[in-house]
Amino acid sequence: MVYVPTTYQISPSSCHFYASSVYLCLAIASKDSMNIEVGIEQLLRLVFLLNLPLAIYIMLKVVLNNRNPVKTVAWILVLFFLPLLGLLLYFFFGWDTRRLRYINKRSLSQIQRRSKLSYPEHITPDIPANYAGLISFFENSADAHLTGHTTVDIINNGQDFMQALLREVSEAKEHIHLMFYIFEDDATGHALRDALVEKAREGVEVRVIYDSVGCWSVKTSFFDEIRKAGGYVASFLKVRFPLLTNKINYRNHRKVVVIDGKVGFVGGFNVADRYVTGGKWNEWRDTMLVLRGSAVYGLQITFLVDWFFADSSLVSGKRYFPALNHDKGALAQIVTSNPVGYCRTIMSGLTISLLNAKNYVYIQTPYLMPNDTVLMAIQNAAQSGVDVRLMIPLRADSRIADYAAYSYLGELLNVGVKVYLYEKGFLHSKMLVADDMLSTVGSANLDFRSFYYNFEVNAYIYDANVASRLKAMFMEDIKSCRQLTLREYKERPMSRRCLESGARLLSPLL
Repeated sequence: MVYVPTTYQISPSSCHFYASSVYLCLAIASKDSMNIEVGIEQLLRLVFLLNLPLAIYIMLKVVLNNRNPVKTVAWILVLFFLPLLGLLLYFFFGWDTRRLRYINKRSLSQIQRRSKLSYPEHITPDIPANYAGLISFFENSADAHLTGHTTVDIINNGQDFMQALLREVSEAKEHIHLMFYIFEDDATGHALRDALVEKAREGVEVRVIYDSVGCWSVKTSFFDEIRKAGGYVASFLKVRFPLLTNKINYRNHRKVVVIDGKVGFVGGFNVADRYVTGGKWNEWRDTMLVLRGSAVYGLQITFLVDWFFADSSLVSGKRYFPALNHDKGALAQIVTSNPVGYCRTIMSGLTISLLNAKNYVYIQTPYLMPNDTVLMAIQNAAQSGVDVRLMIPLRADSRIADYAAYSYLGELLNVGVKVYLYEKGFLHSKMLVADDMLSTVGSANLDFRSFYYNFEVNAYIYDANVASRLKAMFMEDIKSCRQLTLREYKERPMSRRCLESGARLLSPLL
């Protein structure tokens, strides 16, 4: 039997860490269960002692970064109450090294300007007076050019979306540019992948961007079929262990398709079976816009900028911006946001839209974790007499997201916001419509991740006809909802309230 001394005293020095490890290995080798327990206890005590100074250092770092106070407090609580696990979470999700290491704003702006030189000449549309400030804000903060002559089709179910997408792909003559956060290796993913392979073999330029985290479970061989056929595929901010760190934070959540520079898709649908069949929710309710006309130029620029970012190759030229014959249609802006800088374009645009509303604002979002700015804007709109209606899923795809969302509802119900819980399936639509004129559909949720960390894109449409159709869809969706009353909200059990409050503390980190 190997003799293992039991009088070893723990210490935070590196030599003692080595000694504790040796002690544990010897105990295991000797099959001495008592000494194994002692060895594990000593090693854990040492690890926790080593955790303390590092946790204190990171807490000071978080405070000195002058972040949002809510986020700062959330990280301090995580680091304090979750030893070791808190450090791991911060390493993956909170380490805010200079974002310019990953995202060079200057180069992106140069590509945007260069792409716009390829725009065909067109007449600048008249700016609607009620939205002049919002339009100027998007132009100045996101270089989002206002375009006219855009026709808009609205899709709100997965089968129609996939049929429309496959039809447009099959009719492509010049190029197909496609970007999704999730692209699953399932029946739906295979159907689209095979259609892209066929078009690539015909000589059509095919480019696909997928997000490395959103497609984490998809093998590279799935996309290799497109490459073998002559297409191009790029992974956005590829994550390779152990170099995860804050790359996990900066994800491309956009859903954009451009066909021949003439037809564009933007909205909330990804490419997976559950978006078509509903999966465990039975029905998946989402919203996608199909654009034809000048607004497609904005989607094309969005894709080409992201392609340069993901593939380091510059694709430009007038053939990607063909002249269009549309002589009527809606005014539109394609608005993007990313983690760089201090101007959160989509978040700020949402705030402006709420504060400008005069009659009503109807909102759909799958995840409700707003920051103080957006929360106050919703409250101010309701207190100003605007009919504010908010629709969220009865149950989201994350229990903690459900609890966090509920924690915000009391503040909204108290000021007269009407809250509807969608019961028919999973509501994944990201949509706002206001005052029979303004509407926006895109990829951005009402949460911290979309506001601060993700690459997002929304189409802002200034048109009475489009607003009317989206409003009608919202009213139809209400038939599948249960309205939450303030009385019902106040009567929920204390255990539920505690879970909601705990989840809310973590909402800036989700």
